[in-house]
Amino acid sequence: MKHVVVGPRRLPISSAWLVPVLLVAVLLVVVSAAAATAIETRTVDSFGRGLWWATSLITTVGFIGEPPETTAGALLSALLMILGFLTLAMVSASLAALFVREEEMPLLEEESSRDQEILDLLGRLEQRLDAIETRLRSE
Repeated sequence: MKHVVVGPRRLPISSAWLVPVLLVAVLLVVVSAAAATAIETRTVDSFGRGLWWATSLITTVGFIGEPPETTAGALLSALLMILGFLTLAMVSASLAALFVREEEMPLLEEESSRDQEILDLLGRLEQRLDAIETRLRSE
C-alpha cells in the first residue's frame, strides 16, 4: 500500500477513499450553494444559481458570472476551488492506480506462486533437517 507523508505521519492511500471523497464533494456543493445564496444575495440570487456557482467552482471551471462581493463569499470560493483541485487529484490518482493494478496483477500472481513454491521447499528442507537431527541423536 502506498503512503503519503504528512509531517511525522504516514497516511495510507487507496481507492477506498474515492467514494467518500466524492460524497463529501457533493455535500459540500449543496451546503456551499445554500451558503452562497445566503451570503452573496446580489451575485447568487437563488439556490439553483448557487448550485451552478458551487459546481463551477469545485469542478475548477471558475466563476460563472460575477465574482463574490463579500469576504465570506471570497473565502467560500477559495475553499471550493482548493477542494475541487484535491478532489480532481484523488479521482485521477485512483483511476491511475486502477490501471496500474490491472497491469501488475499477472506479475503479482506469478510472484505469489513463486513465494508459495519457496515456502513449500523450505518446509521440506525443515522436515529433512529434523529427520537428520533425530538420526544423529539416536546414534
